Amino acid sequence: MATKKAKSTTTSEKNKHAHKRNEIIPFDAALFEAININKSAVERRAATITKRRSIKKEWQAAWLLKAISCIDLTTLAGDDTKSNVARLCAKAQAPVRQDLLEALGMANQNLMTGAVCVYHNMIPDAVEALGESQIPIAAVSTGFPAGKIPLKEKLTQIELAVAAGATEIDIVISRNLVLQSKWKELYEEVKACREACGEAHMKTILATGEIPTYTKVAKASWVSMMAGSDFIKTSTGKESVNATIGVSLVMIRCIREYEELTGLKVGFKPAGGIRKAKDALNWLILMKEELGHDWLQPDLFRFGASSLLADIERQLEHFVTGRYSASYRHPVA
Repeated sequence: MATKKAKSTTTSEKNKHAHKRNEIIPFDAALFEAININKSAVERRAATITKRRSIKKEWQAAWLLKAISCIDLTTLAGDDTKSNVARLCAKAQAPVRQDLLEALGMANQNLMTGAVCVYHNMIPDAVEALGESQIPIAAVSTGFPAGKIPLKEKLTQIELAVAAGATEIDIVISRNLVLQSKWKELYEEVKACREACGEAHMKTILATGEIPTYTKVAKASWVSMMAGSDFIKTSTGKESVNATIGVSLVMIRCIREYEELTGLKVGFKPAGGIRKAKDALNWLILMKEELGHDWLQPDLFRFGASSLLADIERQLEHFVTGRYSASYRHPVA
């Protein structure tokens, strides 16, 4: 069979497209207090992403390879063990079977996932398993997933996670502050968390499934960015409703407006419920159309996912062989 080759090169070089890190800017409610999101308009635009776009053949393979480089490969289960984390880290370093990479012309491109994401107590195991790898270690912190602990304890968790070797910290905000529109208090909380992170990059989880309106999602996004978040993230993955195209559209347009105002780029991470390759394509299309090429790189875009990689690898095998394999042939780790 003739060798098939994807039409773009995907690598996992850390910070390949370096940009100035987001900064803490002074709180100013005037920047967001007039926001009022039109829900029906958001949902009409979101529907165009899933119903009108189609990527096929080698172009689809190329986009799926790009998606792999943006995955935060995640294990956040109550029964996580050292061996689970070791398998996860091995899969992050070699996310696609070598024979498939060779058929795709990608064998020498050092394809890896964007990061591995674990609970705080599993950080040392991830550090050991990854060794000298350039893959970042992300740790969930601040009382994940509910965030119902005092701020002092949240800051202590962050500091301990960074000391243990985490280079990225996923924090959860106090949702009650959003529900009560206590924006200055939310700003102070996120700002304190950013300061505790130091050089580690901070992803701020809004838990949008527990925020009742798009307008409050937008305002929480603005406050989180003003307080220095490197990424804003939709969900913990533990809510009943996680990432959706609609809520993602609201958040990334806030990112676009924030960059226009400040010149600073903030990353975006949808998480929870993203399990199929076609879902990954929808989000990549959304990022490309709304924010442009820079947000197709892992320093500005990540998927929070555990099972997505298996389906992407299965779709790549179909592209190479013309046949669908059983899902169990492509384990996550």
